[in-house]
Amino acid sequence: MVTPHSILGVPPDASAEEIRSARRDLARRHHPDAGGDSADMQRINAAAALALRMLEAGDPPATREPTGTSPRRHDTAEEPPGWIGHSRDVPSFTVEALPVEAFEALLIAAAELGEVADDAPPYDLRVLLAPPQACWCQLDVVPDAGASTVSVSIAAAEGHPLPPLAQVRNAWIEVLNRLDWSDLG
Repeated sequence: MVTPHSILGVPPDASAEEIRSARRDLARRHHPDAGGDSADMQRINAAAALALRMLEAGDPPATREPTGTSPRRHDTAEEPPGWIGHSRDVPSFTVEALPVEAFEALLIAAAELGEVADDAPPYDLRVLLAPPQACWCQLDVVPDAGASTVSVSIAAAEGHPLPPLAQVRNAWIEVLNRLDWSDLG
């Protein structure tokens, strides 16, 4: 798993100018017009855009996980039926695998974190997480230049307060980082 900052080679607390400068330096080497690969350039552009959005969102450096998270907006739109409260993180983290492999890894992680309630491979997964998270969790997987971006939505489970979104996101990342990815291909 990677962060947009690691793709760009900048620290998690990089300024907007450092992010733009790193993107320009990488573009000089990886742009198709300079003999580079278009997929690499797309990945660099996406990383720069995400890092800048994180910075604009006021994501303090202390909350950025080195394994790959990018806190986003928290929706307050109408809740799905039966959901007591909810929060959404778009995108939450990136998995260095295509959606099918990423989804398989998420299913394995789900078995450790709770119980799968519904799935629509390889893009949607709903899990009832066990304590200490104790909430409903919806994962949306989106292809992203040879990798997969995962967005996390959570809703309070009956009888439990809504846990912090960062706690839920970090639990997924922790379990995914422990997996032996060589067995998933």
